[in-house]
Amino acid sequence: MKRQSGVLLPVFSLPNRYGCGNFGESARRWIDILKEGGFSCWQVLPFGVTDDYNSPYMSFSSFAGNPYYIDPEELHKQGLVTWEELSEQTFEDPYLCQYKILKEKRFDFYKKAAMRVQDRSAVLSFMNENPAIEKACEFLSLNKINNERTWQDWDILTPDADDLFTWQFIQYEFHRQWKVLHNYAKEQGISIIGDLPFYVSHNSSDVWTSPEQFMLDEKNFPDSVAGVPPDYFCEDGQKWGNPLYNWDVMEADGFSWWKTRMSYILDLFDGVRIDHFRAISSYWSVPAEAETAKFGEWKQGPGEKLIDALKPLTKDKLVLAEDLGIIDDGTRELLKYSGYPGMAVFQFGFDGDPRNTHLPHNYIENLTAYTGTHDNNTLLGFWWECDELTRKTALDYLGNPQDSCAAVIRALMMSRARIVIFPVQDILGYGADTRINTPGKATGNWCYRLSHDQMEAVDRKHFAHLNHIYAR
Repeated sequence: MKRQSGVLLPVFSLPNRYGCGNFGESARRWIDILKEGGFSCWQVLPFGVTDDYNSPYMSFSSFAGNPYYIDPEELHKQGLVTWEELSEQTFEDPYLCQYKILKEKRFDFYKKAAMRVQDRSAVLSFMNENPAIEKACEFLSLNKINNERTWQDWDILTPDADDLFTWQFIQYEFHRQWKVLHNYAKEQGISIIGDLPFYVSHNSSDVWTSPEQFMLDEKNFPDSVAGVPPDYFCEDGQKWGNPLYNWDVMEADGFSWWKTRMSYILDLFDGVRIDHFRAISSYWSVPAEAETAKFGEWKQGPGEKLIDALKPLTKDKLVLAEDLGIIDDGTRELLKYSGYPGMAVFQFGFDGDPRNTHLPHNYIENLTAYTGTHDNNTLLGFWWECDELTRKTALDYLGNPQDSCAAVIRALMMSRARIVIFPVQDILGYGADTRINTPGKATGNWCYRLSHDQMEAVDRKHFAHLNHIYAR
């Protein structure tokens, strides 16, 4: 595989006038910028329909796309909404996603468009061809009519017909627009790497449709939930609250649910990052009633059996393994068995051990190296906020450069790692105020956006030069 470089930019961070990044003109322009900068990869975050906290890692379905990513202007071009209706969807703030207003206004806007569809055959055919998406639409419609209560508490079990078709139209249009954009990226030589959250939300079409695949009690609530023990990010660990998988049931039917899920995401993207890969080896199980994740315990995951089951789907695709956090020998052995490239993050390199695998001189070839991820501070924020010893050690490692951020990017570019990925904030040199997510913090995340001028400020000539001299 050739040496590659790319940029991490969530779709929601793209600029436009509609309160959230989408698949419209700015996405095409971003692909052009990547090409002009000599990059070959665009990494995105998960595409799912998000919850009230707007986390792409807590979705109502593994098989439904975020409706805010639909380009409203495309609906106007199709004659499904008026210019006045389109204008009502514009917002002034270009720097933050306007989730609250979007939730209030956008579904009704889509419903107007859906009710004006004269020939519904294309939408209904798409549903017939994609039963998991069809079930997601049914779930989302029932969730709406039951005032967004969890599915165990629903008392209305028949969706409103217009709402159901609206969700079907939304999913059809989401996937249609994405396919057009994805094809454009392929034409420009840009591969798009998706992100697969390891766990799913309890209040989701996934659990509602297949409760037997999850560890639930007699009332369909989890008695233990997913999380991670205390680590770099949180001294109490993180109690995510996702239901745990019933691996015995999954293995008995050949991991069919996982095969369907992997097939879906690899159809959307050219490659995928498996989040929280270590849970395939062993996972942290937290009692549902526990106050923090400190009270959890490690349990055995499916290991090689799941890797083998997915091999027919993944063998010709790029699959990245997020192997960060508390990693044991079992996880290392499983990663080696899978053949997937693991991850290294520059910001994790300074614990005083020169053999730390996050330091560029220790990178192996089969690796994806990052300055930071969506869960890290920006690179500039890291320099400002790390302790004095870490800063001194890191600067000494780089040769005490004048521009520390540029020096990190160059160090990763010249490393042996086959793939290097930079968050867009790092190639622009932005600070901590542009951070995407702070783990363990419930609010204020997942809302960072670029303006058009900021996106155009990417120094394409400089990065094209770096990509050329380091053969990326």
